[in-house]
Amino acid sequence: MNKIHNILVLVPLFNESAVLPELFHRLDKLISESPMNLSVLFIDDGSQDDTAISLNKLLHGRAEFSALFLSRNFGHAMAITAGLAHVSKDIDAVFIIDGDLQDPPELLPEFVEKMEGGFDVVYGVRQNRPESFLKKTCYKIYYRLLKRSTNITMPLDAGDFSLVSRQVVKELNRLPEESRYIRGLRSWVGFSQTGLPYNRDPRKSGKTKYSFRSLLKLAFNGLFNFSELPIRFIGWIGMASILVALSYLAITVYKKLVFGTVPEGFTALIFAIVLFSGVQLLSIGIIGEYILRIFFQVKQRPLYVVKSKIVNGAEVDE
Repeated sequence: MNKIHNILVLVPLFNESAVLPELFHRLDKLISESPMNLSVLFIDDGSQDDTAISLNKLLHGRAEFSALFLSRNFGHAMAITAGLAHVSKDIDAVFIIDGDLQDPPELLPEFVEKMEGGFDVVYGVRQNRPESFLKKTCYKIYYRLLKRSTNITMPLDAGDFSLVSRQVVKELNRLPEESRYIRGLRSWVGFSQTGLPYNRDPRKSGKTKYSFRSLLKLAFNGLFNFSELPIRFIGWIGMASILVALSYLAITVYKKLVFGTVPEGFTALIFAIVLFSGVQLLSIGIIGEYILRIFFQVKQRPLYVVKSKIVNGAEVDE
């Protein structure tokens, strides 16, 4: 990897007006202290608070800062996708961070040092995350399940916090997937990748924008887009159901031949109906997830819509 000169800091935002002043201050300080040419691109993902208003005020006349304003909330992954699609040709690498400051932007020099050592992707590996024990346990189980069930190298405990080379950005922009899982796509494109351990900071202000539903959707995107586990699970559970049925049949035949009796009663019938109905409904649900993804993909709608832009501190017409 050649010497890196021009870096774009890409920051997706959704309802982050409370933390935006500190975020802007820390990025501004990073720019002034860095020997490299840094620029910042904010992506406002249809915020419903004062994020857009604050951005217009903070960025006015500041040539190092730009912003995209999406027409509605398309989601975190789509906001990153929009930012990557607007990377100019003079940029050597893109530094992706979250707008809540849990991923410290001051770690950029360490990411650059790693990348200049010969890597195309340097991703942050969360050593410590300020969340509840239950949430951390679920994250840990999920990442390990995903790693074991995919046919690509999926790093453990790594989010979207990363520094990616211009070449990787180019390849990511070629991928048309509608249900996007950025960290999975980043692994899928390949190239030389390495991790950088770090401690994740608590949110500086406000509440997390990832609800349980959003986290579940993110997890499903990882499993269904990069793993054969869900569809193979149907085969496994079908085989298990057959084994249960054969075992029950064997017990019935044994009792008939040895004792001259067979199991009677309503309970056994209900158990069999509930068991096999549940298996069928679960299988239909898993297949439905794949069909739903195909349904949205073949529509070929734009992944996002840009309402307006600020380029190098000046508002421009879209």
